[in-house]
Amino acid sequence: MALCSTVSLFPLLFAVSLFFSASSSAANHDSVSFSFPLRSLPLSAVKPLKKNPKFRSLSSASYNVKWPFKYSMALVVSLPIGTPPQHQQMVLDTGSQLSWIQCHNKTPPTASFDPSLSSSFYVIPCTHPLCKPRVPDFTLPTTCDQNRLCHYSYFYADGTYAEGNLVREKLTFSPTQTTPPLTLGCATESHDAGGILGMNLGRLSFPSQAKITKFSYCVPTRQSRSGNLPTGSFYLGNNPNSARLRYVSMLTFGQSQRMPNLDPLAYTVPMQGIRIGGKRLNINPSVFHPDAGGSGQTMIDSGSEFTFLVDEAYDRVREEVVRVVGPRIKKGYVYGGVADMCFDGSAKETIGRLIGDVVLEFEKGVEIVVPKERVLADVGGGVHCVGIGRSERLGAASNIIGNIHQQNLWVEFDLANHRVGFGEADCSRS
Repeated sequence: MALCSTVSLFPLLFAVSLFFSASSSAANHDSVSFSFPLRSLPLSAVKPLKKNPKFRSLSSASYNVKWPFKYSMALVVSLPIGTPPQHQQMVLDTGSQLSWIQCHNKTPPTASFDPSLSSSFYVIPCTHPLCKPRVPDFTLPTTCDQNRLCHYSYFYADGTYAEGNLVREKLTFSPTQTTPPLTLGCATESHDAGGILGMNLGRLSFPSQAKITKFSYCVPTRQSRSGNLPTGSFYLGNNPNSARLRYVSMLTFGQSQRMPNLDPLAYTVPMQGIRIGGKRLNINPSVFHPDAGGSGQTMIDSGSEFTFLVDEAYDRVREEVVRVVGPRIKKGYVYGGVADMCFDGSAKETIGRLIGDVVLEFEKGVEIVVPKERVLADVGGGVHCVGIGRSERLGAASNIIGNIHQQNLWVEFDLANHRVGFGEADCSRS
């Protein structure tokens, strides 16, 4: 995700997940509850865009379906888009807004969306009100292409990008179960990024457009005795496990509180501290909350692999790791330019025991506990790193809780009640 002065932080978070993969509020409409298969597989492309003269009027229905997903470094959901449905793989990303799919022409043919096969597909013209989005809906203003169609562009901090036409399309789960027509990006140019299912608080996000008031997911651990990718679950709507979750209030920001370093559309949570091996680190709690300029915001991001901390918090974490395992740190090694607490893999279990559990503390006694067995992440080449990076090396001034620290947890986003819930689980069996 490109980071420039006019760009909100939400595109940055998806780029984080792509980078690491390459290197190793809603209204009370009808009750909607879905589950889908998430798979960590690449996406690619399809045929030229085609214009339909009008939208179909569709009604939402009540769903209660559960499907498995596969997890490696990102969560990729396969969604039934169009009429008849074409299953498209999209990164489940709570850190971004606009959902988009691949609409490339590529050789050989791949699983990209083919607009010519969908009777409900509609390309948005330049004159449509949807082609005049508000900031921060897009990283760059929408424009008019040579066919007088609405063109969008997203540029990300790692140099990747996606651009194409804005379209309207529905998700078809069965002949009687569909979403309303949703505004999506149909990417005709992109860096092999796959699609995105934008799940943040923005007006163009999937939950906002589909009138979904609650969603949740359970990310399994990566270890698999069979060698296969582990399996977890994703719900849109009610989750039968919600009764045993513990909740924290989401921090929300009005128009008058908009600050240059703040992403007002992110799921911001009240983090209070960090413990390592039972020791509470000497970190001022204020560094986990937005300051006058918005720096210090703490957000939950399923699209980021690692967790990232602002300098003051990262320095205290690193000091403690150096204190207990300093001589074993791989000297001069910085993974991805952001993580420098790395070790040769042969000592993984010993180092995990020495560091101990890592605990992220929130209000009301709610915690995310990362057991010592999962403190280190395999980054390839026989190297393992503490799954925490320095956010300011990304050009961000925020704390970002990535999916590596959401393993074996139900994470629920209750939009109607402005809260986020956490609950320990064996996500491979949930």
